[in-house]
Amino acid sequence: MQNLQNFRDYYEILGVPKEASGEEIKKVYRRLARQYHPDLNPGDKTAEEKFKDIGEAYEVLSDTAKRAQYDQFSRYWKQKGFAGKQAPKAKQWDNRPNSRSSTQTVDPSEYSDFESFINQVIGVGGRRDTKNGSTSTSSDPFRSPKSRVEYTVPKNPPKQARRDIEARLTLPLEKAYQGGNERIRLEDGRSLEVNMPPGMVTGQTIRLRNQGIGGGDLYLKITVIPHSLFKLEGSNIFCQVPVTPSEAVLGGQVEAPTLDGPVKMTIPPGVRSGQRLRLANKGYPTDKGKRGDQLVEIQIVTPKNISPQEQELYGKLREIETFKPRADLLT
Repeated sequence: MQNLQNFRDYYEILGVPKEASGEEIKKVYRRLARQYHPDLNPGDKTAEEKFKDIGEAYEVLSDTAKRAQYDQFSRYWKQKGFAGKQAPKAKQWDNRPNSRSSTQTVDPSEYSDFESFINQVIGVGGRRDTKNGSTSTSSDPFRSPKSRVEYTVPKNPPKQARRDIEARLTLPLEKAYQGGNERIRLEDGRSLEVNMPPGMVTGQTIRLRNQGIGGGDLYLKITVIPHSLFKLEGSNIFCQVPVTPSEAVLGGQVEAPTLDGPVKMTIPPGVRSGQRLRLANKGYPTDKGKRGDQLVEIQIVTPKNISPQEQELYGKLREIETFKPRADLLT
């Protein structure tokens, strides 16, 4: 039995101590990824290799379970092999992402080199091609914020003449609305620059010709992340806008958020809380090239803390106001 060759010290590659926190590792990785990214170092093979190495290191050290497995077994790499001695047994593990079942026990003595050992035991996502030294990784700090792609094809599919494949692309609402170029990195190592159409919705499928296996097609199934302010209602966009009591009574112009940025909208005097106003053509694009409307629900909000002057004015207003909202309840 040979010793575990080609061991890579992931802590040394990232330049962090073994006791580094996950946040520290993430911070260092993002800095190094930007420094050595191939797009920022065109033609620099050294930078390209460094980028692959830090991607592989981060893939392991950023995952608590993978990091624990790596720390547990890496201390055996300097040994002359496991032949003739009782090899340490791994805890039960499963190399499928987010899986909690179907575990098995692995004997590290079955593996003759570090590559096959670490890939199998830890389930490394960024795998190094031992022929040309390349590494694929699903981590790319330069994709649109919050977007991610989940590859649904087997990691080692059988060779076929032609095969269509599917991947799931998750995007924030702003990116789904705007469309445009989006870089996605697949688990087989490919990085694709895709020109996404505007107005994408959850469940939509985008076909990329000749990007599958053996000249097949790649189908991107879109999922749009729910937004904190906006909610899609068909081709319309719904949101709530708070106003003060005086704005509600007197009316006037207030700012409302839209996917195109804030706009001025006019609210009528005496507007009610819960009343909906319409911003024409500020909704979501449709497949016919038109846009829906934005529906703005007014929410009258009373202040919790007011100045002495405001308190005095509110007191005077209460003395002279003629509006009696509870009059019908007292007759």
